[in-house]
Amino acid sequence: MARKTHTTGRPWEAMGGYARAVRVGDLVETSLCSPASDDGTILFPGDVYRQTQISLQVIGKSLRALSMDFKDVIKTRIYLADATRWTEAARAHKEVFDRIRPALGFIYMSGFFHPDIAVEVECTAYRPGRAKAAPAKKKTAARPKLHRRSR
Repeated sequence: MARKTHTTGRPWEAMGGYARAVRVGDLVETSLCSPASDDGTILFPGDVYRQTQISLQVIGKSLRALSMDFKDVIKTRIYLADATRWTEAARAHKEVFDRIRPALGFIYMSGFFHPDIAVEVECTAYRPGRAKAAPAKKKTAARPKLHRRSR
């Protein structure tokens, strides 16, 4: 199956040797998306709602770059530094996924790599039937040899 990757050019991708999203067949996995501009500047420090929106925008661009969209998302994971602020992230999530309704997991962190980050988001997307599977090789069973006794 073909493997496709998408990078955004954010500095951490090159530093860590990873892609923003990877597609293999019908499945896409995104990396954790930080609320950052293309140059790595953290946007809206401490604002969970706006940071969730920005993270979801990064995810949306990555999905579209790999021929998917939010409607293909089957699971999202929201990582928060402060568990008591989950409703702010949930409000931004609902704006995108209210009619789609993917599975959702909240993960609570002790902190992120930058002190201005309050939330990060990642997702899994799946669209059946988009990937072309190689035709299966037909297997033929070997016929057992019959030994005849002579009389």
